[in-house]
Amino acid sequence: MKIGALAETFDGENRVAMTPESATQLIKLGHACLIQSGAGKRAGFSDALYQAAGVTVLPSATALVEASDVLVKVRPPELAEVNALKSGQTLISFFWPAQNAELLEAAKARGATVVAMDMVPRISRAQKMDALSSMANIAGYRAVIEAGNNFGRFFTGQVTAAGKVPPAKVLIVGAGVAGLAAIGTSTALGAVTLAFDVRPEVAEQIESMGAEFVYLDFAEQQTDGAATGGYAAPSSPEFREAQLKKFRELAPQVDIVITTALIPGRPAPKLWLADMVAMMKPGSVIVDLAAERGGNCDLTVPDKKIVSENGVTVVGYTDFPSRMAAQASTLYSNNIRHMLADLTPAKDGVINHNMEDDVIRGATVAHAGAITYPPPPPKIAAIAAQKPKEKTRELTIEERRAKETAEFKAQTRNQLALLGIGGGLILLAGLYAPASFMSHFIVFVLACYVGFQVIWNVSHSLHTPLMAVTNAISSIIILGALMQIGSGNWLVVGLAALSVFMAGINIFGGFMVTRRMLAMFQKS
Repeated sequence: MKIGALAETFDGENRVAMTPESATQLIKLGHACLIQSGAGKRAGFSDALYQAAGVTVLPSATALVEASDVLVKVRPPELAEVNALKSGQTLISFFWPAQNAELLEAAKARGATVVAMDMVPRISRAQKMDALSSMANIAGYRAVIEAGNNFGRFFTGQVTAAGKVPPAKVLIVGAGVAGLAAIGTSTALGAVTLAFDVRPEVAEQIESMGAEFVYLDFAEQQTDGAATGGYAAPSSPEFREAQLKKFRELAPQVDIVITTALIPGRPAPKLWLADMVAMMKPGSVIVDLAAERGGNCDLTVPDKKIVSENGVTVVGYTDFPSRMAAQASTLYSNNIRHMLADLTPAKDGVINHNMEDDVIRGATVAHAGAITYPPPPPKIAAIAAQKPKEKTRELTIEERRAKETAEFKAQTRNQLALLGIGGGLILLAGLYAPASFMSHFIVFVLACYVGFQVIWNVSHSLHTPLMAVTNAISSIIILGALMQIGSGNWLVVGLAALSVFMAGINIFGGFMVTRRMLAMFQKS
């Protein structure tokens, strides 16, 4: 099959759907690769690089469409581009079918097949084709960089001779792929990072990245996102009010807000309202990653950066991945390449559009003269539902004291019980056992007690680095064994000798291991 990459016509779009590296891989699958002249220039890929990779460079979009069996691009096509498709031709690109009914009808009329990269189901097997995640990862990273550029202060706290600088406080709204990327970048830069999501199962991911999950005391937050493919679902009015109340509490405290909340097939939910912007400190920054779908912030203007009346900067850029065109093109072209690999399982260059395949069926929105959107739900759940981790409430001083008192009383009762049992056993032994047994028994008890006390009083933080030495120290019980060596009873002497041998291994082996451990850190 001949796979052709079109140049992007959208103003400011710098990405390209095929890179020289991805073309090399496609050629190995048995395809021939073509590209429109200049398509990769803004991403840093010249026509000469494509030619060196074995790609045919054609002068115009018309020539490319005419020569190709499969067309690949980044942005959704214009109506004129869809009308130029031939019957049986395949187009692979972002498409947003829920918002582009006219384009779907045009593709149906042309008899073309359209594979929408934004419709790839979020299941494990399809991760390599998940272009939304690839682009969201870049957008989340770039959002933090853009916020820092407009913030004008350090992210990390600093103590210098000239004074102390507090760390920036960042709130990430939405912990999908973009949100998690933003969390990782923010914490890496040293900011105090808070994150909120309506799906409680992501709390552990957030906390594992060094951020604090903002809990909302509301029963609806106990639902999971498995049924929505990992995306948030629309919330009830009551939950929305509780959510907005929490954001109003946080607004005066945070310096940077990055919103990433999207609901598939719907406008972006309004989560950061005008009154919240008014509560923020002058110089604060809001970066709205949902600007292309209407924005999560009331003040967001798509593709623009504005400053509110109280000095808060609101960034509504919709081209964050395009601002990192080389990296974004590489990742997106790899997503396309993996999709084509699934479409050509025999690796013979012949497309097998298997509509029984969950991934191919889910991404296909038009095929064989019919509109196939929306697809049926995948047979495999996108994410497994997880039981949310309960937030532990901090105890008051009175509660801590009561807890400590109860624990002390419980320990005292246990110790008294053990002493009583031990005393009773010793009394019985003293009444019925021979005198020689009692002397051996007392030595055994004292050796165990001394060994236990010596080890127990070593700080837990020292057990790992000084494990070998503590092993040697624990062998103080060798003293008890030495005292029994002189006993006349052959059984006692034999056991004592065995004890000396084993404790000796512990002592000498402990110091030998310690020496080897220390040698590992010595400079040669």
